[in-house]
Amino acid sequence: MQLKRVAVTGIGAVSPYGKGTGTLFASLAEGKSGISRHEDLERFAELGPRVAGIVRDVDMTEVPRKHRRSMSPMSVYALMAAQEAIAQAALPEEILAGGRAGVIMGSTMGSVVTIEEFFREYVDRGSLEQMKSVLFFRIMGHSIASNVALALGVTGRVLAPTAACSTSCQAIGLAYEAIATGKQDAVLCGGADEYHPLATGTFDLMLAASTAYNTDPERTPRPFDIGRDGVVCSEGAGVLLLESFASARARGAKILAEVAGFASLSDSSSIANPDPEPLFRCMRAALQEAKIAPEEVSYVNAHATATVQGDIAESAAIAMLFGNRTPVSSLKGHLGHTMAASGALESAACVEMLRRHMLVPTLNLEEPDPRCGGIDLVRENREHPVSVIVKNNFALGGINCSLVLRGYND
Repeated sequence: MQLKRVAVTGIGAVSPYGKGTGTLFASLAEGKSGISRHEDLERFAELGPRVAGIVRDVDMTEVPRKHRRSMSPMSVYALMAAQEAIAQAALPEEILAGGRAGVIMGSTMGSVVTIEEFFREYVDRGSLEQMKSVLFFRIMGHSIASNVALALGVTGRVLAPTAACSTSCQAIGLAYEAIATGKQDAVLCGGADEYHPLATGTFDLMLAASTAYNTDPERTPRPFDIGRDGVVCSEGAGVLLLESFASARARGAKILAEVAGFASLSDSSSIANPDPEPLFRCMRAALQEAKIAPEEVSYVNAHATATVQGDIAESAAIAMLFGNRTPVSSLKGHLGHTMAASGALESAACVEMLRRHMLVPTLNLEEPDPRCGGIDLVRENREHPVSVIVKNNFALGGINCSLVLRGYND
């Protein structure tokens, strides 16, 4: 089967830096940290972490109340990011409503903030009298996808993958496949999450959350660094608008980049501890689909969350496939781990790196861990010819995803 080429024509972001991809990339390039001490964590004496990446200065009332009533913050973030991507691509409403455009977006789970509210009345009082029906629409597993589709009038296919840290990378891959196989002409894809202390608490229980930099939050997380001590949880939303080349060209859209390959493979060895071999196979499979050799890759955007085991396993997998000839960095030193949003937010930044021929380094990487050796770790902004990027996301549960993004020049 001849696959259609798939273009990126729009990107959108809401991140700990605020609203917009312009703000996102400028902050990354300037080496700003999106991490701060978070007051909500002070309530939990049993938790070690006190830092998070929180979205600030976003006006929820920009979304009309008729849509906002069924939305938790992460659906609002996702809609704002989708609207930015649509505006950049100048995608007409008639295409969105024409049945050949879809939405593929997910979150780690439904809104935990709303789940807490939903069950408080029942658990505390054993009563359902004060339960609000609208709360259910915020905790559905497909809440983000359905709310965005409804708000934008999308009538094509709507899917909502849920794969923890790999969610939005998987969503982009599924959108790529839907367009490449002719099922859709355009898809808004990505993911979002909203912060709740339970996210930090979960990683803390696994001894995988950062605790050593509570009084100096901008110094954590520290992917690949000898002094790293774990994940910093964050929130936000990232959205890419993918289109077939035929659709984009027919309406005169500017093509920002191309999605050239995708793979999602399982690591069945452990639910929590990654193995380099499946990570290696996932990247190799994505490149094979794209018909691109490893030596043609300009840069690898690593998942690297600043856990000891995860960083070492990914470094080993990258070294197996690319050796030390391909630059590597992780954006989680800047953003923290935005969970289901991470793949799309980081992919949006990768599109900008392709366009600007500039690599963003790993923030807080001061002394690379020798166990993460054998790869070219980027430690400062680097002007570099960028034509092909491999973007990784690897989730708990062994869900591994890799995308291949290729630059495009009219």
